[in-house]
Amino acid sequence: MEKSIDPVVLAIDSGSSSELARYFDSSISLNISGQQGDYSRSQAELVLKDFFKKNPPMGFSLVFKSENNPSTSSYIGEYASGGGSYKVFIKANQQGSQMKVYSLEFVKA
Repeated sequence: MEKSIDPVVLAIDSGSSSELARYFDSSISLNISGQQGDYSRSQAELVLKDFFKKNPPMGFSLVFKSENNPSTSSYIGEYASGGGSYKVFIKANQQGSQMKVYSLEFVKA
């Protein structure tokens, strides 16, 4: 059972929007440096592809996990890139055997 956020962490760490989008819910709330909106999985992938292109990853690590609630989990990470560092807020819920990300924020630190 894939209850782990690890694949999402790896996808962000490698700057792979296509890999990351595999773990998105059918619609996702995105906030990238203050540009906020609700997107379909494919739209969100394009927005992130652009973000990763402008801010190539130099490292990503989780600094906080809240997995107490079985259906909803929250994570905070730190994303380092050539363009600066970002706090990353990830909200995911358990759907069947998989974690699905329904909210993702990159906030310039």
